Amino acid sequence: MSHDGIGPRAVLRSVAFLTAGMLTVPALAGCGSEDPAGEPLAGADVAAADRSDIADGGTLRWAVDTVPDTLNTFQADADTTTARIAEAVLPSMYRTDGRGRAVRNADYLASADVVDTEPKQVVVYRLAQQAVWSDGREIGAADFAAQWRALSGKDTAYWTARNAGYDRIEKVERGKNDLEVKVTFSRPYADWKSLFSPLYPKEVMGAPDSFNDGARKKLKVTAGPFTVDKVDTKEDEVVLTRNPRWWGRAARLQKIVLRAVPHDKRVSALSDGTLDLAEIDPEAARRITVAALPQDGNTPLMGPEADRSAADALHSWAVANGSDEDAADEEISAREKLRKKAEKYARQQKALGGFEVRKSLEPAYTQLALNGAEGPLSDERVRRAVARALDREDLAGAVLKPLGLPAEPVGSHLALSGQAAYSDSSGALGKPDAKEARALLSDAGWVPGGPVKEEKDSKKDEGEEAAGSEADKEDTKDSGGSEDSGDGDDGTYVVGEDDGRNHGTGDGKAPHDSGTGQLKQGGAPAGAYAPKGTAAPARADTAPVAKDGKALVLRFVLPSGPGSKTLETVAGRIAEMLEKIGIRADISKVDNDSYFKDHIASGDFDLALYSWPATAFPATDARPVYSKPVPAADGSLNVEQNWTRVGTDQVDQLFDQAIATLDDSERRDLIRKADSRIWAAAGSIPLYQRPQLVAARKNLANAGAFGFATPVYEDMGFLKKSAQGPEGSPGPENSDSGS
Repeated sequence: MSHDGIGPRAVLRSVAFLTAGMLTVPALAGCGSEDPAGEPLAGADVAAADRSDIADGGTLRWAVDTVPDTLNTFQADADTTTARIAEAVLPSMYRTDGRGRAVRNADYLASADVVDTEPKQVVVYRLAQQAVWSDGREIGAADFAAQWRALSGKDTAYWTARNAGYDRIEKVERGKNDLEVKVTFSRPYADWKSLFSPLYPKEVMGAPDSFNDGARKKLKVTAGPFTVDKVDTKEDEVVLTRNPRWWGRAARLQKIVLRAVPHDKRVSALSDGTLDLAEIDPEAARRITVAALPQDGNTPLMGPEADRSAADALHSWAVANGSDEDAADEEISAREKLRKKAEKYARQQKALGGFEVRKSLEPAYTQLALNGAEGPLSDERVRRAVARALDREDLAGAVLKPLGLPAEPVGSHLALSGQAAYSDSSGALGKPDAKEARALLSDAGWVPGGPVKEEKDSKKDEGEEAAGSEADKEDTKDSGGSEDSGDGDDGTYVVGEDDGRNHGTGDGKAPHDSGTGQLKQGGAPAGAYAPKGTAAPARADTAPVAKDGKALVLRFVLPSGPGSKTLETVAGRIAEMLEKIGIRADISKVDNDSYFKDHIASGDFDLALYSWPATAFPATDARPVYSKPVPAADGSLNVEQNWTRVGTDQVDQLFDQAIATLDDSERRDLIRKADSRIWAAAGSIPLYQRPQLVAARKNLANAGAFGFATPVYEDMGFLKKSAQGPEGSPGPENSDSGS
């Protein structure tokens, strides 16, 4: 899970409907003749080439985040590298195409059909005749049955992380011949195509010990274009080599080395010639793009070059103005350091000229999560007010437009544009409207310019905090710079005074309690006092809101690690949008490694930004993300993956209906209805599809930004010199990159 247009369409909803809980869901777009799924916003960018133009052999060095702790994708500590390895070395009955839809993988599967629905659903898989494991044994019913038993959830000796779908299977048996596998379901299961992808051999799935431990660091038996040669934790890499028993199109590469390289080290690794392919951040993408530009001598200095030029100028000024010798020496030393830094930068830029940036959109979206478990956001009206304050088109544009990618906000929680289940259901929430947002807050009791109780002593004595936030530690100074005694005006606010924070200072914070317990507003003679309980008469359109003596302050949690700069930008814009309706968002950056465990999963946040992947099977995969939390036997709340703690019985019922509906059209309609109600509950607000930026050696073909599509590992490789053209880029010296 990762953490990092068309606007919402709807008529305005009245507050009366909201307070009564009568949320009108707009008519489904699918009722018209136009397919609401539309087209993918961006296609794959992989430098597609015919296999005949690709050299035979070579090693692709591909950056990954980690060397995985397990090679078993069904274990809790499996990660994205685990999944990547499985794609290259194990069978998958279905793979994802460029539209994010499941398609039959002909290398393993000749056909698969639902042959009966009454009295029970029966699916018959007909396997490809040549499909064999790397030890020569045919792939067959014994492997399907072993995987079902391991993942059914009935045997707790298997340490499984998920069993969705497998728990609905009643039996797996051999069909009419060795190439047929017959699967009978105890309950209808619409997402049956999600099963047995990947498929592990019975040697892994047949016993708890082999499942739990045997497949963590090695896979003795595989069945893909590549096989696992070694998992090297010392060198931080996994080496995949050609599978000699592969019956499909022969892999063009001899090896794929998946090398763990931190994101902030990838530019150096690319320029040093130790990587050929790496996902990168926007800053690195800009460097590589600049490196590829023609150098005509008129290119403005960038980075350390600019620093060196500045140091030269500073040194000249110091000498001309009679600085002492020590100062001059210090300037010379500083200039020397900058010179070396500039030379390193120049060398890197020259090396980066052999790469290009391939870009698309990930099959994942970034959302704003609103914690509805407690505090102000437990009130649906407040959540909806936050959502109505957001200009999602602006947020998408801030992230994607500078990268030259389509900047449309995401309209669904359950699918992305181009996928079969996609439809823009954001109309269930309503379009951005600050006036309506303030009306929602007012209906929930949050009054613009309302009085705020003196909190200085109460924080000291009772540890109270502003609503929805950790205690703020601010200087309590009045406009004259002295401490405010607060005598004689408890429970009032000063009208007409303005400390500058009511006028958008660009700090991303809303106007707020200055620390004296008084909300300061403009529009009346300075020093005029209003009686307790009276709202400010002026600037109420942007005045901070308060209720029961507390300002509405929301703790906005962000990760602090590499790659979080984009989230920080988005959070700052959201804070400014919330400021306009009187909500203050306090942005808090926390350690990247503890972000999910200690904050998101534990519920220690009001607002947060993180991403969810889109899959071809939303009825199965999205249900635990949006299902209603239920009390566990020990009294705790079982939230599954619904970290916003917001859910409804109706959404659960629609998921249940969708998962049991075999008709594709009816199932899509149910998923879209569920999405409309998820929007209406305002627990999470999809913002934008995540950018996918990949640095690739220029002569590397059929690899890069894959978008929705499952990579075709056997087609990746380095172009023959005859196919590279005048601007072809060879691989690094002394490597076997196929150049």
